[in-house]
Amino acid sequence: GGRMEVLEEKEEEEQREEELKALEISDNLQDVETKVSVEQVCVPTYYLCLSASFCPGNDFDWSSTDMSQLPSSYKTNSLKEKKLLHIADHFLQQYAHLCPDRKPLFLHRVNECGVEKFVSTTVRPTLLPYAELYHWDGCASFVSDYLTMEPLESPITPPSSLYSPTTILKYQRGNCFDFSVLLCSMLIGAGYDAYCVHGYATREICTLDETLELCPLLRKPQEVPKEGMKKSNKYRVKPPPDLQSKFELQQEAKKKAETEAAPKNKEREEEKEVEKPEHDPLHGLRVHAWVLVLSGKKDVPETFFINPFTGNSHSTMDECFLGIESVWNHKNYWVNMQDCRNGCKDLIFDLSDTIRWEIMLSGSSKPLQLLSDAEEEKEFADKETDDTQEKEEEDMSFDMPPSWVAPIQIYPREFETRCSEGRKVILYKKAKLEKWAPYLNGNGLVKRLTVYADLDCTEVVEVREWFKNREDMLDMREVNKQTQLTTDYFSPGHLLSLKAYTYTSLEPETEYTMEFYNEARVDGLQKRVETANEMTEYFAGRDDFLHVRYMEFGKRGKKIHLVGTRTDINSRPIVQIKECFHRNPEKPADEDVAERIFLIREDMIQLTYHLKDKYITASKKDFFKAAEGDRKGNEIVMAPEMCITYQAGSSEKEEKLLHLYELLLELTAEEKQLKQQVRQSEAEALKILKIRENEETNVKLTVSIYNTERNEKRRQQYEAMKNTTEDELWGRGEQDLDYLEPFLIQVGHREKMTKGQALRVRDDCLTDLKHRLINKANIIQARLEKAAEELQKKDQWFQQNQNRLSAEEKDDFLARRSETTFHIQILALRLNREKQTAPQKYLALEEKLRRDPRLAEHFGHT
Repeated sequence: GGRMEVLEEKEEEEQREEELKALEISDNLQDVETKVSVEQVCVPTYYLCLSASFCPGNDFDWSSTDMSQLPSSYKTNSLKEKKLLHIADHFLQQYAHLCPDRKPLFLHRVNECGVEKFVSTTVRPTLLPYAELYHWDGCASFVSDYLTMEPLESPITPPSSLYSPTTILKYQRGNCFDFSVLLCSMLIGAGYDAYCVHGYATREICTLDETLELCPLLRKPQEVPKEGMKKSNKYRVKPPPDLQSKFELQQEAKKKAETEAAPKNKEREEEKEVEKPEHDPLHGLRVHAWVLVLSGKKDVPETFFINPFTGNSHSTMDECFLGIESVWNHKNYWVNMQDCRNGCKDLIFDLSDTIRWEIMLSGSSKPLQLLSDAEEEKEFADKETDDTQEKEEEDMSFDMPPSWVAPIQIYPREFETRCSEGRKVILYKKAKLEKWAPYLNGNGLVKRLTVYADLDCTEVVEVREWFKNREDMLDMREVNKQTQLTTDYFSPGHLLSLKAYTYTSLEPETEYTMEFYNEARVDGLQKRVETANEMTEYFAGRDDFLHVRYMEFGKRGKKIHLVGTRTDINSRPIVQIKECFHRNPEKPADEDVAERIFLIREDMIQLTYHLKDKYITASKKDFFKAAEGDRKGNEIVMAPEMCITYQAGSSEKEEKLLHLYELLLELTAEEKQLKQQVRQSEAEALKILKIRENEETNVKLTVSIYNTERNEKRRQQYEAMKNTTEDELWGRGEQDLDYLEPFLIQVGHREKMTKGQALRVRDDCLTDLKHRLINKANIIQARLEKAAEELQKKDQWFQQNQNRLSAEEKDDFLARRSETTFHIQILALRLNREKQTAPQKYLALEEKLRRDPRLAEHFGHT
């Protein structure tokens, strides 16, 4: 009981100290605000966006931008918007009366045209036609890369204006509120339950300081613990008792660990002292805006935050987020009524809970936390009447007006380029990340991560590079600066089916490791490892069950000139070849070879077979080839001592000499083939080295045929087609054809025709063209109607089944729907073009017929 009293007294003292601190903060808050507003707020140098015009260090004058071409909705308010602003002002008055100690709400701000707009109407839900933007991480990554961060004018107060997402996209810059509104618009359009958040965060989050954060590319995925444990067998043989003292062993291990960990602990402590951020006098007061994504929609399992500056997701328990004032989307606005003394850890994000979240517009029967009648008469005696109370009840069921923002559009070139000037550099803890737009670098480099050993980023440990659009399919490169090892990773489709290539240099016969896509190779080669005197090949999926081939080479001698070979070849002598095979279930174990070794210098072949069930030794055969003097011509003379056989667990008589002789002949022939195979492997390795050297010297990038901006050949063709009229194109195609031939056959190919025959030929030719043009238009019309009908059926099916579909299935449906819509648009354009060009084609043919020498004499120039 005494302890409890002491604890209660301590808690009371701590509460009093906190209250006194809060009072001191509130007293000095006005002074801090004025000081901060006067001081120049700078973005830290650790965030670099290498663009002369859009760098955060450079001043950008928003007042110099031209806003005259913006739509009328940007410059005026509709009646519904005016009513909404009136409701917001009334809500703000009640909120200020109920919560006088809290900051004013971020309800409405002026836009780029100086017109007051409610924040919810600034959100414009938009689904953009890019597969990457169907998911939250793609949207967040695009916003963080595309926009340049601008600090708030005062770090402890919200901005005085809130521009539209279209203007922010146009100038590629904005503060945290601009970032959040744009990201929220994209997420809602993609189907997420997303909200903009006005709250407070740490200095590192607000100023985009990531120098103490680990780079996301270096974070290791969490290991999932293995559930399955091996069951103990009570019948197994017990091991002999361990007579050593476990206590002594533990003490020795503890001392050893302490001695080893002592220098590491010192280094860690020193790093922590360096890494520890300086005390922030504005801690808890810094205003920030981010995005809240609630669980439920798009199969989101858990509610989380997104920091729009970095595009990273954070748990709602993250200590970097210190409190929330309000949240909003395109439909409503909610005020947080929960205690944020412990940050956002204890917050419950159930927006339907009117006790924890005060909703501004409510169509439900639940009343808002309004003032009591007595207080209302006292506070608004001169302003409020019985009529206004009835109006308040109407306000509760007021629907949010549609967004005043124009449709958000991102063109393909902008989506591809991302950062202004196409480059961005971010510094992390002991790492630097650089990003480039595709095709900006001649070698296809789009991303580079440099890892350092120290916090000052002076000693490079590792460099990782990512590539795109490479003709050689190079996808990623890792360079270890300590071991000087370079590893290239390739996408499927390389000329020689390369998957990965690890090397120190591109010189021949140096140490390297090559990995292949074995499914794309006939021989099933998976990996090849070579050193100065050894080469090992690994196979998969072969019919002969071969999985390893090991080759050992000797030192080179003098050049030997053989008949029928190139004189410049001086191959390394082969010492031995060893092959390992998987078990072939169709053969008995003592007939299925597990390993065979060809000892070239010793003229010896060793065979080892697979183990039989319940046996601990395997059958073996050792063959000793006859010396040259013991051979009769090219034939091998077989003697019993030339083969040593061990048959595991067999009491049967020895194998016949004839069978062994036939096996030796077969192995000799295979040895010859293997030597050729080894030379082919060496030649292929040299070929790959030369090809890789040439690919790195002359890097070529691939360009899609649909990309007319970069595909020069395709662009020239497109421009030529644009400059050529439809008549010329049609006439050029008909030049080599005799358009009168089918109709002249009908009159017997007469050199001279009567006027009636000529008239008939002309009319038949024109009628035929007319029918063909009509049929072509009808076919396109039928296809267009069929495609539109299928799209309608698909939309009906999706509306009926969307609740049962997973997020991936929904994304797949939306992607296929956009393809169908594009196909319908193409058909509509073709149909319209056919209708417009048909009369021109008819008149062109009529003119040709009039000038045709075979008909001209009958019609003249009339």
